[in-house]
Amino acid sequence: MTTERLYYTDSYLSRFAARVIDRADGGRRVYLDRTAFYPTSGGQPFDTGRLGGVRVVEVVDEEARVAHLLEAPLAEGPVEGEVDWGRRFDHMQQHTGQHLLSAVVADLFGYQTVSVHFGPESATLDLEVPAITPKQVREAEARANAVVTENRTISVRFEDAATATGLRKASDRTGVLRVVTITDLDRSACGGTHVRATGEIGPILIRRIERVKKLVRLEFLCGGRAVRRARADFDALAGVATEASTGIDDIPALFEKQRTELKQTESARRGLEEELNGYRARALYDAAPANVGGSRLVVHRSAAGGVESLRGLAAAVTALPGAVFIGTLATPPTILFAIAADGGPDAGATLKPILAELGGRGGGQARQAQGTVPGGAELEAAIARLATAVGAEPLP
Repeated sequence: MTTERLYYTDSYLSRFAARVIDRADGGRRVYLDRTAFYPTSGGQPFDTGRLGGVRVVEVVDEEARVAHLLEAPLAEGPVEGEVDWGRRFDHMQQHTGQHLLSAVVADLFGYQTVSVHFGPESATLDLEVPAITPKQVREAEARANAVVTENRTISVRFEDAATATGLRKASDRTGVLRVVTITDLDRSACGGTHVRATGEIGPILIRRIERVKKLVRLEFLCGGRAVRRARADFDALAGVATEASTGIDDIPALFEKQRTELKQTESARRGLEEELNGYRARALYDAAPANVGGSRLVVHRSAAGGVESLRGLAAAVTALPGAVFIGTLATPPTILFAIAADGGPDAGATLKPILAELGGRGGGQARQAQGTVPGGAELEAAIARLATAVGAEPLP
């Protein structure tokens, strides 16, 4: 026996009476002769609510029948169902808003929607276009909201697939189609729940543009979601403005000013760091004994910092004649091996097998290479082997 889907003809029906026609999973999976609960379908999430006083945790479309997954077994006899209206109406706003937004984008720019997704916080639609400009997004958002304020009627009709015309996207289904129409804008074959007029969608907010493979993904929110998100965004901006002792409208200019100052400060810091590395490199180089060939091995052990700081010092050291640099970090156990341009072995070819022997990994180019090892003992062993490879005296 098939399930009569009451939401097909009345999306606003939230209470209904029904008869149980089948049970499974110890009475927690229930099938009814009729239901107002919408199952996950077409990207729209399922309804929740109560059935015979028991919480409905999921609703599943099984083609001819609709399965209601319950928190506990259902008692025998006729049941009354109650759909969580807040969740249902939110889904109606998002789904109808998607129809409107997809129709507007197609009407304005000719971009077709190829897929949609309705999440718990926001919804997305994917457009069959490689790029869309912010100006186009603003234009589409403004036009969609204009249609909302026009409060156009939204109707649902059942039509034969063979004779249904003017659909925004052709349907490959046969037989009877459920067609949702936004007056003078859109006709789409759809089994989802929708509001009666565009005014009930509420405000439409496009919040993000994202490239996904060869498509453009628009993240949007409608109705109550859009209002809540706009409030959260405003509160975040207000908090930033308060911390910065400025007005919200002045934040962009303040941000640009601080960004410029930060770039200048960072440039000055890098210059000072390079100058300091030059002094440190000269001191370390002068203190290192020259081997028979005239090269000097500089070893620098660092307990903290990052690889970037080692690279800066390595560049300064290997700018000096015949210099070889070995730098290490204690955490994580990291080694950097660099050779001056005027001679020495291939850094990458020398370091890589040593790391492999010590249970580490890494590699690099002829003049500089780096890697990691399991621990401090392996780090010291790597230093000793590299020193031998470059013909330096054993290290203390």
